[in-house]
Amino acid sequence: MPHALPEVVLAQLFTQARTHSHWLAKPVPDDLLVSLYDLVKFGPTSANSCPARFVFIKSAEAKARLKPCLSESNIEQTMSAPVTVIVAHDLAFYDHLPDLYPRADARSWFINGSAEKISRTALQSATLQAAYLIIAARSLGLDCGPMGGFTPALVDAEFFTDSRWKSNLLINLGYGDAQQLPARDPRLPFAEVCWIE
Repeated sequence: MPHALPEVVLAQLFTQARTHSHWLAKPVPDDLLVSLYDLVKFGPTSANSCPARFVFIKSAEAKARLKPCLSESNIEQTMSAPVTVIVAHDLAFYDHLPDLYPRADARSWFINGSAEKISRTALQSATLQAAYLIIAARSLGLDCGPMGGFTPALVDAEFFTDSRWKSNLLINLGYGDAQQLPARDPRLPFAEVCWIE
């Protein structure tokens, strides 16, 4: 199975893909969001812990609840996006490990460990899952606008009555208006940020 993907696929996922903040008035159907998660769930996480939790904000009511949590500069793009995903992590992710990682008693690694280890594992692997969501969304023809411009404590208080869930980032999803994209920002070259030993 392993082989290099065609350039056209790499372009859709990486080289020609852009972060969008302006959206076409085209809805994203719920079954597409299910398909999206069904790809994301296969990405690797620590001990298959799968700590990310995804809240897909679509309704006007849910958008109104999210609006006060946003930085001023992110309100317009988020309110106009067909979907905004709250990517959170579950600090009690280890309760699912007997099912997700049955080959070892992985739950004991965390319930007998430190809060710092739990928090680090949850945040690290959930952030990976957020990245998988971006790539999976692009693979399904959606555009993305990930952002950190919001107040996590407000999001948590509004959407997560269970305090074990903590928000990490937001990702707007939909069909971006390419006519309103600015010039692409530069990226750092390999020689400046990488080395091989």
